Amino acid sequence: MIEGQAQASAATVTRAATDSLWQNCVERMAQEIPEQQFNTWIRPLTASVASDSSKVTISVANRFKLDWIRAQYAQRITALLEEENGSPVILELAITPRGAPVRRAAPVRSVQDQVLSELPEVAPVEAAGVTSAPRSRLNPALTFSTLVEGSANRMARAAAMHVAGSLGQLYNPLFIYGGVGLGKTHLVHAIGNQLLADKPNAKVLYIHAEQFVSDVVKSYQRKTFDEFKQRYHSLDLLLIDDVQFFANKERTQEEFFNAFEALLARKSHIVLTSDTYPKGLADIHERLVSRFDSGLTVAIEPPELEMRVAILINKATAENAVMPEEVAFFVAKNVRSNVRELEGALRKILAYSRFNQKEISIQLAREALKDLLSIQNRQISVENIQKTVADYYKIKVADMYSKKRPASIARPRQIAMFLAKELTQKSLPEIGELFGGRDHTTVLHAVRKIAAERQQMTELNQQLHVLEQTLKG
Repeated sequence: MIEGQAQASAATVTRAATDSLWQNCVERMAQEIPEQQFNTWIRPLTASVASDSSKVTISVANRFKLDWIRAQYAQRITALLEEENGSPVILELAITPRGAPVRRAAPVRSVQDQVLSELPEVAPVEAAGVTSAPRSRLNPALTFSTLVEGSANRMARAAAMHVAGSLGQLYNPLFIYGGVGLGKTHLVHAIGNQLLADKPNAKVLYIHAEQFVSDVVKSYQRKTFDEFKQRYHSLDLLLIDDVQFFANKERTQEEFFNAFEALLARKSHIVLTSDTYPKGLADIHERLVSRFDSGLTVAIEPPELEMRVAILINKATAENAVMPEEVAFFVAKNVRSNVRELEGALRKILAYSRFNQKEISIQLAREALKDLLSIQNRQISVENIQKTVADYYKIKVADMYSKKRPASIARPRQIAMFLAKELTQKSLPEIGELFGGRDHTTVLHAVRKIAAERQQMTELNQQLHVLEQTLKG
C-alpha cells in the first residue's frame, strides 16, 4: 500500500513538473510578443509533455495554423522549453482531430421567454415580414483596393483575400478580431464586394450581430421561421459583425449555431468579427466558441505610424484634397488609437481648410485639432510614451515589456522610462510595472543614466526634445 502511494505521489510530481514546463514557456512567450499575437497563436495551443520532458507535442486546430506556428514561433518555443528544462527538448506539431460538438443543457425557460428576453435590445418591429428580397447590405466603397495595408492588418487582409477567391474552402470560418475602429468592418465588406465582382449571382449578406438578434425575435413573434431559415441557411457567404453582442442571448445563440452548421454543410463561407478572440468571448455557448475557433482566427492591431500616414494621405485624396506628407506625419503622431479617429481628425482639417480658404499646413492642422491636442497634452500616459518612443526608434511596442536586452531595444526602453518619469505622475514602482513588471531600481537606473547622458550628448538631447514635443502636441 505504501509503495503504491509513493508511486502515485511520484506520478503526481512528474505530471506537475511537465505541466509547469509548458506553462512557464507560455508565460515567457506572453512577455515577448504583442498581446494580440499571443492571444491568436499561442494561448489556444494545448501541449502534451513526455514524462521525462524530452518531447513536447503541441496540438493546433488546422494545417494553416500548424504551418504558421512552425514558421514563426517553433524555433523560439523550442529554445524556451530547453532553457526551462535544462536539457534538449524535441518539439512536435500535430493537428487536433475534430471532435464532437459540446452539448450544453438548455436553461429551464420556454422558447417564448427566451426570445422576448432578447427583444428590448433590438430595433423596433417593422410591419413587414422578416425578409424582403435578398440584399447584400454591402457598402460598395469598402473594397480591398481602398484598404490601406500595413503590418497591423497584413495577415488579416491576406486571409480575407483568400476567402474571397476560394469560397467554402480553407479558413472557414474566418474570425477577425481587434479593437474599435481598426478596419474589421472594411475587411468583411471587401470580401463580399470581391466575391460579387467575381460571381455576381452569389448570395451574400452582411449584417451586424444585433440585426440577427432582431430577425430571430421577429421570426418567433410572427411565426415566420421558415422564411428566416430560407434566408440565412441558403447563403453562399455570411458576413457578421460584432458577434460579442450574442452574449446572454440563449435563443439567438441556438439559432446562429443552427445557421452556422447549415452553411458549413452546404460549403458556404462564414466570416465573423469581434472585439476579442474566440476564447475571450463572455457568456457565449462553448459549442459556438469552439466553432468560431475551428477555422482561422486573425487579429487586426492598431496601425503603426507609416500606416497611419498612408491612411491620411489616401483618404484626403479620396476627398479631392492634398495632404502634405509632413502634415500627415504630424496628425499621425498625435492620433494613434484607430482609423476612425484618424478619419475624424482629417474631416476637421479639411473643413477648417475650406471654411478659412487656407492651404493645409501643420499650423492649420494644429488649429483645427486644438481641442484634441489640448486633451492629449493633459493626458500623457505611459502607454502613449511607449508607443511614441517605439515609433521613433522603429521597434515594436512589445519590446518595451519584453526581457530582450540588445542595445537597439534596451536603449529606447530606458529613454521611455526616463520620459515616463519626467512627463507623468507615476511612481518608479508603477512605471516598472508598466514596463513588464521590472523592479523600481531598474527604472531609477534608466532615469539617472539618460538624465546624465542628456547633458553630455547633443544628439540624445535633440532626440529627447523631439519626443517631448511630439508627446506634448
